[in-house]
Amino acid sequence: MRAVFTAAMLATFALAGCNTVAGVGEDISGAARMVQNGVGGGY
Repeated sequence: MRAVFTAAMLATFALAGCNTVAGVGEDISGAARMVQNGVGGGY
């Protein structure tokens, strides 16, 4: 029973970590696009 709980918690943390990394990547991309448009490089 404890092994199942531990596996479920590890899976949850892994998914949360992936979601966080994806969110940070989107934030960085959004900021880069905003700077690019401010500089005049956006099309």
